[in-house]
Amino acid sequence: MPKSFDENMNEKRGNACTNVGISFCVYLVTLGCDKNRVDSEVMLARLLSTQRFIPVTDPAKADVIIVNTCGFIREATQESIDTILEMAAYKSDAKCRVLIVTGCMSERYREDARAAIPEADTILGVKDTDTIVQVALELLGEEGIIAKLDDHESKLTRALSRSYFQAGHVAHIKISDGCDNACTYCTIPSIRGAYTSRHMEDIVAECEVLIESGARELVLVAQDTALYGTDIYGIPRLHELMRAIACLPGSPWIRLMYAYPEHITPEIIDAIAELPNVCKYIDMPIQHSETDVLRRMGRSGTREGLLSLIRELREKIPGIALRTTLMVGFPGETVENFRGLYDFTKEARFDRLGVFPYSREEGTPAAILPRQVKDEVKHTRRDRLMRLQQKIHQEKQRAKISQIIDVMIDEILETGEHVGRTQHDAYEVDAVVRFTVPSPLMIGDIVKVAITGADEYDLQGVGK
Repeated sequence: MPKSFDENMNEKRGNACTNVGISFCVYLVTLGCDKNRVDSEVMLARLLSTQRFIPVTDPAKADVIIVNTCGFIREATQESIDTILEMAAYKSDAKCRVLIVTGCMSERYREDARAAIPEADTILGVKDTDTIVQVALELLGEEGIIAKLDDHESKLTRALSRSYFQAGHVAHIKISDGCDNACTYCTIPSIRGAYTSRHMEDIVAECEVLIESGARELVLVAQDTALYGTDIYGIPRLHELMRAIACLPGSPWIRLMYAYPEHITPEIIDAIAELPNVCKYIDMPIQHSETDVLRRMGRSGTREGLLSLIRELREKIPGIALRTTLMVGFPGETVENFRGLYDFTKEARFDRLGVFPYSREEGTPAAILPRQVKDEVKHTRRDRLMRLQQKIHQEKQRAKISQIIDVMIDEILETGEHVGRTQHDAYEVDAVVRFTVPSPLMIGDIVKVAITGADEYDLQGVGK
């Protein structure tokens, strides 16, 4: 029998530290994607499992500040640098003794960062999270032997840290790391390395512990979730993983993010369609619709293939919400290419859509391609697509008026108004539903809501 959540936590607390001394306050700020969020939860869980560290939400009260950076594009790198310098001020203005920088930016620019950010006491990379406890204690001048948690154990202790970062009813599960897709615009393979899946039994065990700790929604994330298992099992096994998780007690919502369309299999589609607690929602970043642009991006899809997949998803999973991201201004994108993308977006009518201007990143093949597009053209094209998508989104939202929809509660305001999401909306990403209820409910509860209105983005309703 698997151990209960409490048994797991008590065992870790009892065995993790052989020399318990004074405790130190730690503040951890996370930048970037959901994969980074999971890394932060694992790092903090390692720290808390030793009983030597206490999480705080105010950096002015922290002995140790950790900045988990993002370095995917220039704007993310700049935000990371700005945040590091902001946190460094607490070393002189408050009680902070140690500033640790980790994550994608520090992995990508590790040597440069050491010289450029002397305020940091150490620079760690994405593969160094297992050393966070010993590094922090050494920088604090503390001695003691700390039992090292292996990767499986540290994942099981995540429940110790999750409420520090977000509402405890939503848990992101990183099912793999790295990427083998070799898109010409992307820095992830050089930062995170090759695609590396976690073993299915470890993921399911982690999900079980997170459900026991209160998670009502499990969000599966990776650089490309659809490729899960190919490296260790020889075949994609995401559909099997979803079926295994769906059988766990509690019937949590299961949400699939970041599945590249080129790798979505019939088995994945069938699993989403057949499993009642798998959200009828899929995030599939297509980046572009025009075949010649996709080729320069290093993507294997085609315009016709994408439209065929969209039709298949909607036919086999009625009511599915499709989310995607588009990139405009990729090198060589012509006026005709953009017009094709605009017409494709009008035809596809995605439920959720993000548009980003291409960012020229050093070290990527796309950075040296000819016919780089001017920034003002990129932004004009992005704005045109977003105006189109806003119209599509509003039409789709207004079509939900008078429907009764299941909504998971994410927040309860002091006014008594409840804020939640349908299964068609990802936490902190997509639209919300604002509604009133006749009797008090709790965060994580699922309630039927009669939709009474829609504004530019969100829905309004009355709970049953």
